[in-house]
Amino acid sequence: MRILLTGSSGWLGSALAPRLRALGHDVIGLDPVPSAQTQIIGSIADRDLVMRTVGENRIEAIVHSGALHKPDIEHHRNEDFIETNVRGTLNLLDAAVLSGVQRFVFTSTTSLMISKAIRAGLTGGARKAAWLTEDMSPRNIYGVTKLSAEHLCRLYHIQSGLPVIVLRTARFFPEADDMAHAIEQSDANTKANELLFRRLTVEDAGEAHIAALEKAPQLGFDIFIISASTPFRPDDCEALIADAPSVVARYFPEFPALYARKGWTMFSSIDRVYDASRARDRLGFVCKTGFAAVLATLAAEEGAA
Repeated sequence: MRILLTGSSGWLGSALAPRLRALGHDVIGLDPVPSAQTQIIGSIADRDLVMRTVGENRIEAIVHSGALHKPDIEHHRNEDFIETNVRGTLNLLDAAVLSGVQRFVFTSTTSLMISKAIRAGLTGGARKAAWLTEDMSPRNIYGVTKLSAEHLCRLYHIQSGLPVIVLRTARFFPEADDMAHAIEQSDANTKANELLFRRLTVEDAGEAHIAALEKAPQLGFDIFIISASTPFRPDDCEALIADAPSVVARYFPEFPALYARKGWTMFSSIDRVYDASRARDRLGFVCKTGFAAVLATLAAEEGAA
């Protein structure tokens, strides 16, 4: 397929573009920032550029991963978020319909699922962890614009029949975590812990987009949380707040010894769990890397020492 990939210079785009090309696709990268994966420099907010790019390149599929993100809130106005995340998505959807694009994959975020009420509970002594599904709502301009873009995707599917898959990805960025209880832990330790409930690798994020491209015509429209599979169940949520290490040890009895020898620690409390079971059941996608893989690596390192 001839695929337009927005955000091609970003962390996800830089990993996804080579993977798509390896599968035989012709990928056109569009991003305001130059990179080896970007052929067209510009913004998705530039309607003429988007229309011209999609039409002249005979684009058959769009993977829309370009956006202003949560860290950009400190440096950009609300209008900037609306211009890029909402109007930019509208431009791409219009171009897709006008040019007969066959499938559209939109990279959304689990961040939009944390409402002010949920956030207050998470930071104010919640009695149990929040079990988060595709039904939650946003708390800031980033989440609002991503949710608005999701609604546009749904509308265009209803009105035109354009197959659209929305992927609400958990965190996969390489930067150090911003979680308060991560301060006393190494970055690797923190990210390993998060694979239990709110993280995935960028490689798995890329593979989820490939699965969405393949399934879009069959599914028509759907929204999926994309995160490493959690071992937890909803009835674990109270215990996860009170004593997360004991819950983890129940599922992974080998974890305390492996962590102790590595000098790692588990979060004392886990305040939320992303449920990716819908992606497993309907999209047929499960992340390859999870907490069990981390423990297997630690055990292998120990055996080789």
